[in-house]
Formats: sequence, structure tokens, C-alpha cells
Amino acid sequence: MPSELEGQIGLVTGGGRGIGANVARELAAAGMRVAISARTSEQVEAVANEIGGLAVVADVSKRRDVDELVTTVERELGPIDLLVANAGISIAHEDVWEVDPERWWHVHEVNVLGVFLCCRAVIPRMLEQGSGRIVIVASGAAYLPGAKSTAYTSSKAAVNRFGETLANQLQGRIPVFPISPGLVRTDMTEGSFPDDAPWTPDECAPQLVRALASGRFDALSGRYLHAEHDPPDQLEGRIEQILADDLNAIRLRR
Repeated sequence: MPSELEGQIGLVTGGGRGIGANVARELAAAGMRVAISARTSEQVEAVANEIGGLAVVADVSKRRDVDELVTTVERELGPIDLLVANAGISIAHEDVWEVDPERWWHVHEVNVLGVFLCCRAVIPRMLEQGSGRIVIVASGAAYLPGAKSTAYTSSKAAVNRFGETLANQLQGRIPVFPISPGLVRTDMTEGSFPDDAPWTPDECAPQLVRALASGRFDALSGRYLHAEHDPPDQLEGRIEQILADDLNAIRLRR
């Protein structure tokens, strides 16, 4: 039986390794034609060759790169049905009074400006064709206590709020899903957490993205979803409760 994603076009940023590469593999396995972007040509080309996708080198923090990326994908594959804004960076060890300001700000340029630029570039065509979905890879680092990396956590807090607010702007037209992939073993997390940390299985985030791309969860647009704590088979039965009780959202409670 063909997948509901068969023949659709997906774009995964930061797809040359880690979570992005696994998401690209999952979407390709579901029948999507997938474009992968990152700054390192060897990585994106390797993943693209593996899944029969399109590799495009781009820096999401640069408007010209993003505009050219989207133009290339549309020219080579067709209009984009799914954007997975996954590209992100962090600073492993950072003290505000010592870190170089440009290095600190660059985390926001990639993690926040990059998400904004990618969404801005794909939305007009999605509105024109009357369909499309956006998945934004956020993080629990935005709200979990005990964090000490100001650049990454503040950037992800911005991304979480951006995703919900963008969903409000696009309500009824383009679903937007800010998600947390969980604590996944990647090059970025390696060495920053102990072996007995609550690691999330690699397959959780790709499976959640695939489910969101299918349209089954469009009613949850703008809701913050966690790859491990909101598995698709359980999430479907919780839709009404989430909406009624305003769950899966970052709120101030007094």
C-alpha cells in the first residue's frame, strides 16, 4: 500500500548528520522526495546519495543562501510540501562574561534567524498551492531547569514561541509544529551529558515528523510535541484533551 507521503516534496535543513539525516531517511522511506541542506557538502551529498535525494549546500543564517536553496528545490523537485527546519548549533561551554559576543550571537543567527528565513521562504508558495506543513525542531532546553548555556537555551525558547505564534498567523492554512527531538546522541550532544542520561532513541523524532507530515495531527498545529513523550500511536488519542485543556504549550501558571 503506497504511503500518504508518496511523491511529496520535503526539505530538511541541517540534514547532513544526526537528527536531520535520520529524519531525511525516514521521509524518503515513506515515499517523499527529499532535499537535504547543510553547510558541509560531503555530509549532505552522502545522505542524499544514500536516500536518492537532492543535496544543497546552504547556510540558513544567510538570506541569500536560503532563497537560493528554496529556489533550487522547487526547480529540481517541485513545490515544497514539508519544511523541516532542523539546522541548529550550540556552544559546548560558555560563560557570558568570557564568551565572544559574535560567537554567542551566531547561535541565534542559525537557530532563530535561520528558522525564520526558511519559513519565510517556503510559506508564499505553500499558501499559493493551498497546502504544506512546517516542522520546527525546538528543544526542551527552552524550559527545563538547571541549564547553564545561555545562547542555546535562549535561542530555543525563541524558536518554541516563534513556532506557536507562526501557527496562529497561519491558522487553517498551514500547520506548524514546534517539536523536541528529545536528548539524542549526536555530535552536538556528545561529551556534554553522562552515559546514564535519559537518552531518547534515534527513531523517535523521525517517526514523529513522518506522522506530522501525514496530516493526522493538523489539529495540534502550534502545540509543542516531544518525540519520546508524544509518540504518534498515543498522541492521536489525546488530541481532544490537549486542545480542551491547553496542553503541550509553554504557559505561565500562577
